[in-house]
Amino acid sequence: MSKIDKLNHLFSEKDLDAIVVLSDYNRRYLSGFTGTSGALIITPKNNYLVTDFRYIDQATDQAPDFKIINRSNGLVQEVIEVLRQLNVQKVGFEGHLVSYDTYIELNQEGMSFISISDAIEEIRSVKDQEEINTIKKAAEIVDKTYEYILSIAKVGMTEQELKAELESKMLRLGASGPSFDTIVASGYRGALPHGVASDKKIEEGDMITLDFGAYYNGYVSDITRTFAIGQPDPKLLEIYNIVLEAQQTAVNKIKAGMTGEEADAIARDIISNYGYGEYFGHSTGHGIGLEIHEKPMLAKTAKTKLVPNNCVTVEPGIYIEGLGGIRIEDDILITKNGNEVFTKCTKDLIIL
Repeated sequence: MSKIDKLNHLFSEKDLDAIVVLSDYNRRYLSGFTGTSGALIITPKNNYLVTDFRYIDQATDQAPDFKIINRSNGLVQEVIEVLRQLNVQKVGFEGHLVSYDTYIELNQEGMSFISISDAIEEIRSVKDQEEINTIKKAAEIVDKTYEYILSIAKVGMTEQELKAELESKMLRLGASGPSFDTIVASGYRGALPHGVASDKKIEEGDMITLDFGAYYNGYVSDITRTFAIGQPDPKLLEIYNIVLEAQQTAVNKIKAGMTGEEADAIARDIISNYGYGEYFGHSTGHGIGLEIHEKPMLAKTAKTKLVPNNCVTVEPGIYIEGLGGIRIEDDILITKNGNEVFTKCTKDLIIL
């Protein structure tokens, strides 16, 4: 079944004549088109890609299942014109993503726009084999990058310098860029779960948390490793072992049929049983794919069940203000019989 075919049920379920797709990620997912300007119009019989003269050749090559329309108006106005020519009345749109102003512009007399909310994102959460292979390659890049960082990290480097080395290495390994703003949090800054790289210099005894990812052919990886330069505080060694136990136990047990809430509880309960529950404030994980945060979530409130070919992170952590923090993260694929770990570099505590 093609990605477009997976939308077919929406036409009957919501009594739609057409679906308009305006978001970049959903447009790319459904059509293969990677240009920065365009919209999809999908009907039960035909598919249209509206773009401008800059992308006609690219769109023709990347989206062979779509009729390419070279717009002569603004993008939204061209979409409205095509919908009028198709004589449709009930149109699905990404209500959770479209701005109010765009909705007002779309909502013309004679047509009714009906939100399909997260429907496309739900479809995207189950990866096909090509997507899985691409995410695996992105994971290989971050594995090799971590090994490189362990060979060059030293006292006196700033977090920004370490970030520059890390991102440069990912590019040399084939990434098109980082999949999010790289986190390098050393020493006391390790207590910041999203402590993006700063001018702080790495000191003897610092624990250093690296949270980074690679974009490869449009898909992401997302890994966290924590290591030390010099002998760290004994309290941080204790915390490291707790986080490692929680993370590895979750990786060992997460499987299809489990809800995101149940998956989250595996790691959270271990950390809480050691007395550090209040220091683990974020969710255990999230889906990855075209975006760095996708469905499904592994969180305290996540009721959705995991299914085969979901690709998710597993990333518990403990953060103590004034002391530092530890986080360990892998990317895993949910399978029929458990899961497959994509990120394979060591999780043993490395002390340089």
